[in-house]
Amino acid sequence: MCFIRLLHHHFINLYGGIPPWFGSSCLIVLLRRLCASVFTCSETPSSLVPIHSSASMANADSVSVRIFSLNCWGIRYLSKHCPERYRMLGQLLSKENHDLILLQEVWSEKDFLYLKQKLASSHLHSHYFKSGVIGSGLAIFSKHRIHDTFLYRYSLNGYPYMAHHGDWFGGKAVAMAVISLGSLTANVYVTHLHAEYSRDKDSYLPHRVVQAWELQQFIRHTSVGADVVILGGDLNMHPQDLGNRLLRSYTGLRDAYLETAKFDGCEDGITLIADNPFICKNGLAPFEKGIRIDYILFKGSPKTGIHCDSMSTTKGSVPNHPFPYSDHEALTAQLRLESHVPAEAGDDRQLKTHNFNAGNLAELVDIMTEARTEVKVGLHCAERMRYTAARTGVMGLALLFLELVIAAVPWLALGAEQPFPSTSFYLLAALCFAILLTTSLLYIFYTMEVKSLQGAEDQMRLAVGSLQEKLRGFHASQPLSDPQKPPEGPGPGAFDPEE
Repeated sequence: MCFIRLLHHHFINLYGGIPPWFGSSCLIVLLRRLCASVFTCSETPSSLVPIHSSASMANADSVSVRIFSLNCWGIRYLSKHCPERYRMLGQLLSKENHDLILLQEVWSEKDFLYLKQKLASSHLHSHYFKSGVIGSGLAIFSKHRIHDTFLYRYSLNGYPYMAHHGDWFGGKAVAMAVISLGSLTANVYVTHLHAEYSRDKDSYLPHRVVQAWELQQFIRHTSVGADVVILGGDLNMHPQDLGNRLLRSYTGLRDAYLETAKFDGCEDGITLIADNPFICKNGLAPFEKGIRIDYILFKGSPKTGIHCDSMSTTKGSVPNHPFPYSDHEALTAQLRLESHVPAEAGDDRQLKTHNFNAGNLAELVDIMTEARTEVKVGLHCAERMRYTAARTGVMGLALLFLELVIAAVPWLALGAEQPFPSTSFYLLAALCFAILLTTSLLYIFYTMEVKSLQGAEDQMRLAVGSLQEKLRGFHASQPLSDPQKPPEGPGPGAFDPEE
């Protein structure tokens, strides 16, 4: 009846009464459409039902999203209790109400298919990212539709001759999925960076810095139109490591552990604990309790605010089981997304989530300079190794040529005997050929590494120049804003890396 009264009032205002063309059939059609829209809205998933705040009901809607991230350590036939741990993980994920599940080190597609079958009723959408020799190990499960995916493989990822580390064979990469969370578009990223095997003598540090640089570039350039950006994964970096500071400072991503209002988990949020039975405690030195290297990072947009209401981690062994889910601890974050409707155009400046002031710009310049220095150190080492490979290859080629000359002596001097036993001669020739082949492959590999490091250093040099120019422009514009009174603190900057 209310609907009919409103309709009658509307026609009176427009036409002075009900028009003759509006009959009972038109009224029935309108009522049917109204009922259909009501029943359609009632089928909205409970996890995406907007939660209206009494303080901001007029200009904001809230959506709650629960995210799970874990490095599964799923190397078939090598990782301890791998099938049992996947069964435990499947039981956990099928019971918990996670909207997004971000997994790393799912090296076997069979294990992914097992989890997909286990979560078929709760997470209808999933994707497994393939890369490298044994895969990227990255997988995403989602309650909400995945519209698009993309995988970017890092240009540097360790050395093929370090087979006992195995990072090079894994094809480390960053995976992206575009997911709709209600009316919002979320770019969800999952990644796994190169491991740190020695804190004191970290020969992979330049590679990890380049990976962090490529990761932040990939996120910035692919998330321009996204309302929400979420990154989860094993970064293999401490919170204050160079690559971590570079990633968070340049993209504006916020750490869920530092932003959460409520935390339940291991002390200091560590995700690689010394009490884990799969962990070698000597590898954690000098950190007795453990380290924090797994993260859930996020940021909003001018139209969407994001907050972390709670976060938790697993705490070692699973109850009623003798071992944990993995050698890493799992992370769970409860995020609250608020969709804003600015009343005025001037509110856009206040809604920006990542503005820079002079202090931020100067800090970012220092981080970039430190990153360039580390990349240059790696470049110098790669050039030296390439020179060593080339010199060794030349020596192998010279020995092989000398053997060919010796082999030609009996043909040139009729009746002359072979000066060396044939077995030793062929073994030495095979050794020379193996040295030549190995050094040639190493020379090609080190050339590729040099090119990648040079490319990253050139990109960083351009970025530092742009940051310094903006910093000079910021200082030059300061006296114009208040010529009689110098500013007491750093003001808002005009640089936004999203541009």
